[in-house]
Amino acid sequence: MSFTAKDVQTLRQATGAGMMDAKRALEAADGDFEVAAQWLREKGLAKAAERADRENTQGAVAVFVDGAVASIVQLKCETDFVASSERFKTLVSDMAALVTAKGIEATADRAKEIEELQLTLKEHIELGEVVRLEAGDGNVLDSYLHVQGNRGINAVLVELSGGTRQLAHDIAVHIAFARPKYLRREDVPAEDVEKERATLETITRNEGKPEQAIGKIVEGRLNGYFKEICLLEQPYAKDDKQSIGQLLGDATLVRFVQVEIG
Repeated sequence: MSFTAKDVQTLRQATGAGMMDAKRALEAADGDFEVAAQWLREKGLAKAAERADRENTQGAVAVFVDGAVASIVQLKCETDFVASSERFKTLVSDMAALVTAKGIEATADRAKEIEELQLTLKEHIELGEVVRLEAGDGNVLDSYLHVQGNRGINAVLVELSGGTRQLAHDIAVHIAFARPKYLRREDVPAEDVEKERATLETITRNEGKPEQAIGKIVEGRLNGYFKEICLLEQPYAKDDKQSIGQLLGDATLVRFVQVEIG
């Protein structure tokens, strides 16, 4: 008995199985829908839909740097127990190396392994954020990966122009713990700035400050807001007497990426 792509889709929707599993089931059942559905049930492949509704805020991140190209891959799951398993950590590490070598689209090469891991470990496992950076001519890339419970949970990539890899690494370590949202204050959306300004003005008025001083006080507090969220204005974690901008000296921070678990 033959079957069509529409039959595969119908079986997927009915069982929650993956596309390839649904196709294999129909092949094994010679196109018989009920037999294929039973085959999936017996193999434990018909529960993916149930797992897909479960929260998966745990997982692991991996970094791979190869000269001027680097990547971060995040693999998500439900529990830190699964995230700390060797098979899970090996898969996310292998995918980071694959993305660096071949590009983000190469993650599709491991889709089957993710599906099999989900079935074996019986958790909602899926690919999370995937980042790939290629440094500009003459620029340097470096990274930092914070490990907790024998798995990567906080990954950072930094690209510098006119700086060293050691400087890029030092800044990546800072970013991991300071968690800046933007590189510079000009990158902060105007609506966010105005919202913060309005909030600070309300706070200042509620404190009973003199009307003529409110503008200056608000601007000072707004500068503090930028120092919290803008990397170049943050005090350097290892020496808070200088900002990241001052630490850079003649170097230029081109861009940074941070990917975390949770």
